[in-house]
Amino acid sequence: MTGSEVLDVVDRNDAVIGAATRADIHRRGLRHRAVHILVYNSAEQLYVQRRSLSKDCSPGLWDTSAAGHVDRGESYEHAAVRELEEELGICSAAPLEYLFNIGASAETGLEFVRVYRCAGAAGVVPDPAEIMDGRWLEDEELRRWLRDDPEAFTASFRKIVEQFRVDNGPGDGADPVGTGK
Repeated sequence: MTGSEVLDVVDRNDAVIGAATRADIHRRGLRHRAVHILVYNSAEQLYVQRRSLSKDCSPGLWDTSAAGHVDRGESYEHAAVRELEEELGICSAAPLEYLFNIGASAETGLEFVRVYRCAGAAGVVPDPAEIMDGRWLEDEELRRWLRDDPEAFTASFRKIVEQFRVDNGPGDGADPVGTGK
């Protein structure tokens, strides 16, 4: 991933109004699009990744299983499938489950975010250029970690968890980020 990627620039309603390089979009603080994918194994554990220290945004912080920008002219859905394969080596035969959208804000880096779920992953093969560490977590373990050390996670990840809780209530400790179980 380089700063020369071309992305759609969008307005406050997520309508395309132009295009610019990733570097220019971030430098100028323009709205754009991204996807986040939550990958669960058959035991309903969530895979979280620790971003490479070479990342220009949130290096070394924990994040969703896979995430990335939506390229110019690309759909959210296509970007999610592409990011899963690029970052985790997952070629999903089953369609991803759409969970929800998050509007562009400071917490998301002015990204309109669409969140998906990938169920039943047998394993992941993290791209070391993107991911320096990763682990499978039980729901309660993730909740404790978020409560005890929220700054270990990206602002986007915390926003995704918060949005899920707003949509579904505080719950009983299960399903922190949208498995639907």
